[in-house]
Amino acid sequence: MTTPGGDESGLPARQGDEDDDRPVIRTGMFGVHGTPDTSGYGQLRVHRQPPLVSEPPYGGYFDAVAQALGAALSADGSGFTEAVERVVVDRGELTFYVRREHLLAVADKLLHDPALRFEIFSGVSGVHYPAETGRELHAVYHLVSITHNRRLRVEVAAPDADPHIPSVTPVYPAANWHERETWDFFGIVFDGHPALTRIEMPDDWRGHPQRKDYPLGGIPVEYRGTKVPPPDERRSYS
Repeated sequence: MTTPGGDESGLPARQGDEDDDRPVIRTGMFGVHGTPDTSGYGQLRVHRQPPLVSEPPYGGYFDAVAQALGAALSADGSGFTEAVERVVVDRGELTFYVRREHLLAVADKLLHDPALRFEIFSGVSGVHYPAETGRELHAVYHLVSITHNRRLRVEVAAPDADPHIPSVTPVYPAANWHERETWDFFGIVFDGHPALTRIEMPDDWRGHPQRKDYPLGGIPVEYRGTKVPPPDERRSYS
């Protein structure tokens, strides 16, 4: 089925910039505007913002997942609104924004409840939003249910001043290395992790280099006689 303004997949149609008359919300990224650079972000055009919150019915299996989680958390379903601050459905994907104090309980139900059974923990990644005061750091978990053939994203926020989120390793042991990497790059402290140490950067590295407030720079690298300059000497980000 083709949706209005979309293709047979149900996703928004992609058009060339020269043919797209939708209002442009943002152009460029990482300070690059006008001309393409080595990343290609110079000609990025964002035509609409993602929704801040979605209201039920969400469509497809998304309603079944939300109802099953609510029933698993409490008999009357009120546990869902206590644990999940908002739900976002965008581009065919479902995201639960979970309050960090409820993360372990939610993860346990998502794995063990027969109506949910998200058995596969495929990763957690960090995001840094410096302008989002009081919730600058986000941990984003990606789950897959083989039993029900479903996918789910869980997102948890923490402030810069208190960058603590419970580790989900007691529920999903596969989160071990993923949480180490997220701490390494973003500085999110996963309480209860068995060994929260650096996994990508050297042990004596200062700071967390994927945060947006981390200074852009580097050490010149020589590779087979060719010198690669630090990023801040290659192109302008201002």
